[in-house]
Amino acid sequence: MGEAYTPVEAAMGTEESFLSLADILMSQERLPCRAEIKLPRLATVLGKAASAAAAASDNALPEGSKLEIPLWLAKGLYDNKRRILSVELPKIYKESWRTVLNADANVVDLHKLGPYYYGFGSQLLNFDSPENTELAQTILQTFIGRFRRIMDSSQNAFNEDTSVLVARLDELERALFQAGQKGLNDFQCWEKGQASQITASSLIQNYKKRKFSDLDS
Repeated sequence: MGEAYTPVEAAMGTEESFLSLADILMSQERLPCRAEIKLPRLATVLGKAASAAAAASDNALPEGSKLEIPLWLAKGLYDNKRRILSVELPKIYKESWRTVLNADANVVDLHKLGPYYYGFGSQLLNFDSPENTELAQTILQTFIGRFRRIMDSSQNAFNEDTSVLVARLDELERALFQAGQKGLNDFQCWEKGQASQITASSLIQNYKKRKFSDLDS
């Protein structure tokens, strides 16, 4: 019988873990890009119907074409030296939304804007942009501004329907909320004497058995 699946946590920062289902789903989020050079035989692959002129030139994607491709593909094609494509910030990371989040991040429905707001935003820092510094600061301040309310809610909504509370949270925030509730549940079990008893490690027990065997011999 196979072992139970143990979820792998999402990576933090600009890297991602391909063992994490959350990171795999996040890498499928689409990113607006612009082709900086002509890309032969890629018009159909990248989801753009080739024009008559392009069709005559081996289904090429013309220079200057705008497209939306998954994050993982954008990272693979992006190259500072060759300038294959340029990346545009999605609207939720642009200055207008950064202003809203910096004013009061708690009023924003992050899940509606993007279920992987923090993870996807951190990945955008892999692409050179003059707005990277402001973007990183906004992501950090948004997390700081929302963290306390999320944890307070997780501690005050035990044994209640939390669907409304978590509906506005991004996936990272939902994981924090669940961790807060688990911590509260474990603490209450400990207070009631229902916590599991601490037992010696099997390694220690086996060591003691070997030690007694050596003494007997």
